[in-house]
This record gives sequence, structure tokens and C-alpha cells, in this order.
Amino acid sequence: MDLMPIRRVLVSVSDKAGVVEFCKALSQWGAELISTGGTAKALREAGLSVKDISEHTGFPEMLDGRVKTLHPKVHGGLLARRDLPEHMKTAEQHGITPIDMVIVNLYPFEATVARPDVSREDAIENIDIGGPSMVRSAAKNQDAVAVVTDPADYESLRAELDGNDGKLGLKTRRALARKAFRMTAWYDHAIAEYLAHLEEGASEFAPQKLLALKNGVSLRYGENPHQEAMFYATGRHSAGLGGLVQLSGKELSYNNLLDLDAAMRTANEISDEPYAIVIKHTNPCGAATGGSIAEAFARAYDCDPLSAFGGIVGLNRPFDLATAEQLIAGEKFLEAVVAPDYDEDAVEALVEKSKKKWRKSIRLVKATPAHGAHPPVEYRSVNGGMLAQSVDARFVQPGECKVVTAKAPDDRIMKELLFAWGLCKHYKSNAICITAHKALIGYGAGQTSRVDATEHALLRAGERARSAVLASDAFFPFPDSIEKAAKAGISAVIQPGGSVRDEEVIKACNEHGIAMVFTGMRHFRH
Repeated sequence: MDLMPIRRVLVSVSDKAGVVEFCKALSQWGAELISTGGTAKALREAGLSVKDISEHTGFPEMLDGRVKTLHPKVHGGLLARRDLPEHMKTAEQHGITPIDMVIVNLYPFEATVARPDVSREDAIENIDIGGPSMVRSAAKNQDAVAVVTDPADYESLRAELDGNDGKLGLKTRRALARKAFRMTAWYDHAIAEYLAHLEEGASEFAPQKLLALKNGVSLRYGENPHQEAMFYATGRHSAGLGGLVQLSGKELSYNNLLDLDAAMRTANEISDEPYAIVIKHTNPCGAATGGSIAEAFARAYDCDPLSAFGGIVGLNRPFDLATAEQLIAGEKFLEAVVAPDYDEDAVEALVEKSKKKWRKSIRLVKATPAHGAHPPVEYRSVNGGMLAQSVDARFVQPGECKVVTAKAPDDRIMKELLFAWGLCKHYKSNAICITAHKALIGYGAGQTSRVDATEHALLRAGERARSAVLASDAFFPFPDSIEKAAKAGISAVIQPGGSVRDEEVIKACNEHGIAMVFTGMRHFRH
């Protein structure tokens, strides 16, 4: 039963885009149309002959439309196997006629619950019951029934029908069934997630967890050219990179997206003043605040111009003309910029009016962080499983810090320490970062020992380390790193504390006149 004629079609759609034209094509091939409510009305207004579902079943729609297609004459017509004589005999005995195609898309549950003012009652009323039931029945009997759930498929199906005298092939029917089951799985997942979020105190870490991915986009390749890659959006909200808008430049790559994520997360660590980040291989190589976002960008780029070459920039303010001019000055080559918005004249100056090839290829990405998006969970795959954890989004306040040395930091130094601390958590561990005047001057990331990380950071900082502050993402197990910091002229240190040798570390700071505060939390990032 490869090619199958479409003699009878049940149509019930929420999204009516394109359905009239598709049904006209089906009607031209002799298909009988059965429909419900608003869909039947739209088809009749287009001049098509339509049989109401209540006429087909011999049973009226009831309970405000909640019950209309949940009937043996619908599901028997979908589920009866054409190749089993006993099925067809039973269907005939009960007046059940086969249905060869179902065209269904579901109540817009996700769109409904995405509204900020949605009530629980509205959400519940937009849970489709009859639609998914018909979709699953038709998809189960895919060798005999075609199930159409996506308006984007109408045109290709119409072309196949026209090419096969009103018949559809088995390969097509099976492909439609696979798509249908993915759709109903996604729909049920969206409902389950919404209801879970209504439950006060509900945990994100249930023993069973569905992770739904949508809007998949092929990437050129993965981390390396021999690896395949896709990008998927997650969750109910178009936040983070799931809602990005690319304004210019080449296609985004797998590595670009990793760096853009790191840039956006880091740049949004600070909200009360302009802040710019330069990322290289997911680690900040430049970071600074400024009186304007243009000044912040210029200071961030100057932190480490060598590493910044070919980097990715994150901004916590809109990209404006002054920032574009800073980027153009000195031919600062960057792969991409991510910002919450872009001024038109800035994009025009950087991309449209430029004759420089690299400026036209720079990827300008508009995206907002997923702070308010649910769930606040991040996932990471391992061989044979998936890890999940809550996002490291906790901020430490000045009052939470514990001064453990004889010398206490003044208000200015404490603000500098908190700046360094907020930056340090975005490096791969082991991590050390050194800052002065709210700008990065030295960093050591991803080292196998904290001493190595300290040495790398101090080497980059050089003479600028004098009177600067140092942040460590985890405790110092020995005072050796403090000795090196003191020799370089570091004035204050911020770290979690918690080592069995904390007293030795504190003693070393006191001997060298270094102020040190404990945060009581660490920021490992593997």
C-alpha cells in the first residue's frame, strides 16, 4: 500500500494559515471534507463543501466544544487497519467509514502561557484534548492514514498529490507520523512544565526530566570541521541565545555561540553602570566599566589587545555610534558583538558604509539574558548521561563578606573586590583575576594549580598589579599564592575561604599588610 488515495479528510485547525488553499486542492482530487467549528466556517466561506463533525458522528458537540471528535466514528475511522479484514468488517458493522487524512494543529497553549497576564484558567482551557488524540490515532495507523500537523508541509504535499493523481506515498505518510509524534511530545512537555512552575516550591530536579529542544538550526560544523553541529532553543521563552537576532555578518558557528553565551552572561553580571567584556575561548580577556558603553568597551579592549584580536564582545547597554567608532579606530578586529540592542546609525557606520571586508563580516547579535526565563537550570552532556544544575546566579553583597585580616578594605577597595569577584566566576577553574579601577589587568584561567593561575595573572598584570586587587574562584590551599601576590604589590584579596590552612593564609596577608575578605561561596567552573 505504497501510494494511497485521499478520499476522506478530517480538518480541525487552530492556525488556519494556508488550510483553505490546501483543502481546495484535496477537494479537486475528490476528497470529502469533514470539519469542526471555526475551521468548517472558513472552508464554507471559501466555497468548499464541508460535512460537520456532528453530522459525521451523529452526536452533537458539547461541553463548550470540549467533546466533539472523541467518538468511535472518528477514532475507528483512523485506527482501523485496511489490511485486516476483521477490522474492516467491524467498521462496516458500526457504520464507521475510513478517514485517510487528518489535518490538525493544536490550541496555542505555548502562546497563551507566554502572555504575562495569563490566568491558570485560560491556560487550562487551552490544553487541547481532541486534537492530540486524533493526531496520535492517525500517526499510529501511518501505513494507511496521513497526519498533517504543520502548515509548512501543505505545499509539498499538494505537489505530491498533483504528481500522483491525488495519492500520497508511504514514505511521506511515515515521515508525517514521525513529525506528529514529536509535535505531541513537545505539546505535552510544554503543559507539564507550565503546571510544574505553578506549583509553589516545586523542584527543577525531579527523578524524571524531559528536555525539549526546538527551532533547530544547522551550523557549519562543531568545534572542529569534522564535527556536525546544530543549535536548538530551549524553554517556553525566547530569551538568551534562543531569542537572538543577527543583524549582520557571517553565519554563526558552534564556537561563536559558546563565546557569545559567555560574553552575554559576563556582561550582565553588572547592571547599574555600563560594562563591556571581551571573550576569547569562553574566558574574559578584557573587562571594564565606564561612564558610557563606548568608554567601557575601549577600556575592556585595552586590557589585553593581543588576546582581544578575533575575540567576541559582550555589552550590557545598547551598541551606539560612539562604540562603533571605538571599534573602527585602530582596526580592532572582532568576530562578534552581543548587546541588548543596536542603534541604527551605529550599525550603518560599522557595516553598511564600510569598505573593509572584516567589518562587513562581523556578527552583530541582539539578545537579552535569560534572567527571568524558567527554568534556571543548565545542562551538560557526558558519556551516557546528562548533568543538570541550577545556574550560578548568586551575587555576594558587601555585608556578606567577612574581613579576616587586621587590615580592612575601605569602601572603594571593597567595591573593587566585588567587581573582581563577579568577574572571576566566569573563568574556567582554577581561576585568578586581578583588577584595578574596575578594569581587568591580569588573569589566569583553567590552570591545574592555583599557584600557576596566580603566576599567570601576575605575569599579565606586570607593574599594574601594584595596589590592585586579586580574586580567586576557590580557597587558597597554601599561603604560597599570597606570597607571590604580596611581592607583586597586590593590596587586597577576595576568596571563598574554607581551607584547613586558612589561618596560615590569613597570617601571610597580615605579614604583608594585605586586606582579605571571605565570601563563603566558591565559583568553580569546569
